[in-house]
Amino acid sequence: MKKILVVLFSFCLCANAMAQTKEIRVLLANHPYGDLLKSAIPEFEQATGIKVNVESLQEGQLTTKLTTEFATMSSSVDVYMTRPLQEGKMFYKNGWYEPLTGFDFSDYPKNVMSVATFGQKSYIVPLVTEWQVLYYRKDVFQKAGIKVPANFTELEAAAKKINSDSLAGLASRGKGAAAVTQLSSYVYNYGGLYLDKGVAVFNSKPALDAIRFYGKILANYGPKGITSMSWENIMPLFQAGKIAMWTDASVFYGQIIDPTKTQVAAENFGIATFPAGPKKNSPFIVTSWGIAVAKQSKHKDLARKFLEWATSKDLAKRGMLANITMARSSVWQDKAILAKINPGLVETRIFAAKNGYPLDRPYMSATGEARDLIGELVIESINTKGGSANLEKMANENVAKVNAILEDTGEYGK
Repeated sequence: MKKILVVLFSFCLCANAMAQTKEIRVLLANHPYGDLLKSAIPEFEQATGIKVNVESLQEGQLTTKLTTEFATMSSSVDVYMTRPLQEGKMFYKNGWYEPLTGFDFSDYPKNVMSVATFGQKSYIVPLVTEWQVLYYRKDVFQKAGIKVPANFTELEAAAKKINSDSLAGLASRGKGAAAVTQLSSYVYNYGGLYLDKGVAVFNSKPALDAIRFYGKILANYGPKGITSMSWENIMPLFQAGKIAMWTDASVFYGQIIDPTKTQVAAENFGIATFPAGPKKNSPFIVTSWGIAVAKQSKHKDLARKFLEWATSKDLAKRGMLANITMARSSVWQDKAILAKINPGLVETRIFAAKNGYPLDRPYMSATGEARDLIGELVIESINTKGGSANLEKMANENVAKVNAILEDTGEYGK
């Protein structure tokens, strides 16, 4: 009898130990969809019995934490949000993504999947797409008697007319590397690129013209201290009624009109297609966030269940209703959803999907280093109101540095 009790007791201990291991560690970004997932996790836990230990971090902190843990082989992360354009190539090269064999990607556009796939395998499930738009104050425009700018000439003229000591005419990111993604559409619309077939070309005349224009309008009509501002600094000023126009990613619309955060009535905020440049109108449209299973995860079956739930159509619909621009195609065709979201989001997405460029930064393993180098040009241009005599020399030097990095990583000319 004692032996039976001992065996039963040992079995119970083993069962408890197994039950205790039915948990995963998930790292999310401080992003609207990351927040949505975090709030919904109790539903997943109740439905599956899987405990989710979740951490939320700012995007830069998230990348640093993941890189440090993976590189030192000390990570217990099972699932994590990831930025395909920022870190995708590096994470793939280092073997930090688990291939998602058997996952159904049929609901995702091919251009969206292009940065989630390496070779013949896909490693990332796209979560959020975004494209550059023009946010503006309808009431300010009406009072000033001006129309929504359709091109850069009109954009500058509107900013100049509206700008005052109490109201900045136009804002966009000016904080070095953070500004690069938003500068990109200006560069494309001037006819330039950051990289062309694996070679840095942001020292070309079209690219330099765009950088000068960007610096000039932000220096003349932007809020004070713009060179230290990214989106998280600009949005509160826009919501406080201190900025008339703002060029940035479409994903922020829901936050902008949040009645708990804005001092401006939601009906006074407008969203329009990014203005055309001298050469074209090709704003970026990108997969800004995805989600992946960590290669070193010891709970890949549980991690896969979480991944499938986190990328489900149900949660994608919830994201859309929260004004988050989701990657799944089907939610953009759901009549019930389209009847409730802002028509401006739909209209600008249609334009960007047809005419947009699928990158908003140099697409390379060392994206961060390249952004830092381009960011130096942005700050130089803003500080000199676009008139820097040293800008071309700086651009030539920084292009050489980026090409050297591409050589080192074996990506030059590819």
